Amino acid sequence: MTTADRRDAHDFDPVRPGETFTSAHAEFAELRSRCPLARSQTYDGFWAALGYDEVLTVITDIDRFTTSRQNAVPKFAFTGVRPPLHLDPPEHMAYRRVINGAFTPPRMRALEPKVRAAAVGLLDPLIDARWVDVCRQYAQRFPAFVFAEFFNLSTDVSEEIKQVSGRYVDAIQVLDHDVVKSLSGRLYDIAQDIIDSRRGGGYDPREDLTAALIATDYRGEPLPAPMVLGCVRQLIVTGMVAPSVFIGNMFVHLSRDTELQDRLRAEPGLIPAAVEEFLRLYSPYRGMARTARTDTELSGQPIRAGDPIALVYTSANRDERVFPDGETFELHRPNIADHISFGRGTHSCPGAPLARMMMRVTLEEALSRSAGFQLAGEPEMAIWAEWGTRSVPLEVVRA
Repeated sequence: MTTADRRDAHDFDPVRPGETFTSAHAEFAELRSRCPLARSQTYDGFWAALGYDEVLTVITDIDRFTTSRQNAVPKFAFTGVRPPLHLDPPEHMAYRRVINGAFTPPRMRALEPKVRAAAVGLLDPLIDARWVDVCRQYAQRFPAFVFAEFFNLSTDVSEEIKQVSGRYVDAIQVLDHDVVKSLSGRLYDIAQDIIDSRRGGGYDPREDLTAALIATDYRGEPLPAPMVLGCVRQLIVTGMVAPSVFIGNMFVHLSRDTELQDRLRAEPGLIPAAVEEFLRLYSPYRGMARTARTDTELSGQPIRAGDPIALVYTSANRDERVFPDGETFELHRPNIADHISFGRGTHSCPGAPLARMMMRVTLEEALSRSAGFQLAGEPEMAIWAEWGTRSVPLEVVRA
């Protein structure tokens, strides 16, 4: 990669049709070898940080790169500011402190039995059926049950959030701004209903995240009502999409590696380590973004103020400069803690403990209830801005 300004280059097309389970990773590996900061003219033009060092620099150097201007590729119409993602330090910390308090180890331990019950309730009939689409029948439903418990919502409300947020993401991908605005408005309405129910009392701020946001003071004043609304709106959607596309990835891998599948079934204590390597190998994020605050340079490439930079975690976590033999699964990878599937620094994902629990519980229950499973057809892939599966048909043998 030269230091010349490559703004007219078109290294890749993020919405190329016909993506398979391996095609994007093959393309990213080739691009990383020659331009770890690639260029695309799609979506009005953007940079794509494909290398590990490039992604890490952008997400940790808050003096040069901001999240408050454009935090996704493609950029889409929305109304209002949604903390903490749309705020830079120090403004975001008032919201982040409250959110972090909802994901402590004691809170996660208390939630786990309910998460496990939801997993078992969904998995049991599917395994009995012997043929299952693990994405459509499990991965796309499981997050709604978990979020109903986490946010103290009815399952009906949580399932509506899941359904609306899925359509919302699809509309973003095809730049249908009218539909994006309409569905975003519905999500704001749901968030406002949640807030109104908490303002009526009966919810302990120590146990309910929305109630905690309402009760929080910042510099002696309550958090502004529009910002609380934006924060709840952000929270109810954030964790819905990624698990839906990620869970199927684990099942595709295990279907193709029956030795690993059998080993994890025999030694379930290895499942947490396997989940970490799956997170590295199959990170679902590639469209989150930052924007250059001023004219700057990244890996020798001039970047102009206002340029959006997509953070392709999907690629960065396989960078051979950091993860030797990064395209392969390694159960006990020595530097697995270096993966950045949940980001790093200011805007690292606060929900990582819950996501890890959901993945671990899913594998524990699926493996303990099955004697084996294999692919019953080709996986169907999501499109940019996520990477992962939308459909994974399996043949399952009950244990």
